[in-house]
Amino acid sequence: MEEPEPEPAPLPGRMQAALDGFERHLAAERGLSPHTVRAYAGDVRSLLEHAAQGGIGAPDGLDITVLRRWLAGQHGTGHARATLARRAAAARAFTAWACAGGWLRRDPGPLLGTAKIGRRLPQVPRQDQMAAVLSVPRSSGRAPETELALRDIAIMELLYATGIRVSELCGLDIDDLDEGRNTVRVLGKGGRERTVPAGLPAVRAVAAWKRAGRPSLARPGSGPALFLGARGGRLDPRTARRVVHARLAAVAGVPDSGPHGLRHAAATHLLEGGADLRSVQEILGHASLASTQIYTHVSVERLTAAYRQAHPRA
Repeated sequence: MEEPEPEPAPLPGRMQAALDGFERHLAAERGLSPHTVRAYAGDVRSLLEHAAQGGIGAPDGLDITVLRRWLAGQHGTGHARATLARRAAAARAFTAWACAGGWLRRDPGPLLGTAKIGRRLPQVPRQDQMAAVLSVPRSSGRAPETELALRDIAIMELLYATGIRVSELCGLDIDDLDEGRNTVRVLGKGGRERTVPAGLPAVRAVAAWKRAGRPSLARPGSGPALFLGARGGRLDPRTARRVVHARLAAVAGVPDSGPHGLRHAAATHLLEGGADLRSVQEILGHASLASTQIYTHVSVERLTAAYRQAHPRA
């Protein structure tokens, strides 16, 4: 039998009060997901515990020396660069909030630097590969199989057409698709709502699912959910991921991916087709343009590969 994890050591009173206030700020004012709030709060707790062990009993004792020693200790325990970068970001967010709220006289966060993370280029299906994936015919078995096939086709078409996140897909309600305007209303990160255009094949696939698939799976407790699981509940992201993996695996040569791979593909193919970066940012729901710029690297990588293969003096 596994032993329960030990309870974290109690923080000094003002430290704990500041941490509690920071958590409320992340959840209520910034609208971050519970997962992100837990991660940031855990990182800040680690920082405050480090400070308390050094004899600091309140947030106003935090300075750049304390922050750097804490981060150096994290590095010494073998954490990955991505983890260190997130913890540094959490520390900076906390000190900025603490300074604005009067817990700190001066914000040391901007002085805390971290090594840049090498961002790997996402492997995405080519346009011809996506065309092959989306042209695979639906299964023709018993009725429930056909209904689920209609759903799965609609999922694939909509994810690729819009580039929305799997959580956004599963959160869609029936009325979020405007078939007259070919748009989808999406509730994204931080509670931000946006309207995303969708192509005719996606709109028609979703309409077919709503007409010939969803009614057979709907139950009294289904509510307004657009996509349903086999038992009639709102579609779970894990099920959506399984659908995407299976559909991509059905076509030889297509990179193994999931819903996020379709998001990458949508963004990359939009840029390859001539869309500007700002428009792609709006479609994807990125708060910062920097998050969208990775897709330009993907397109340049493909362009360079094509040049080297085709040009006689490459």
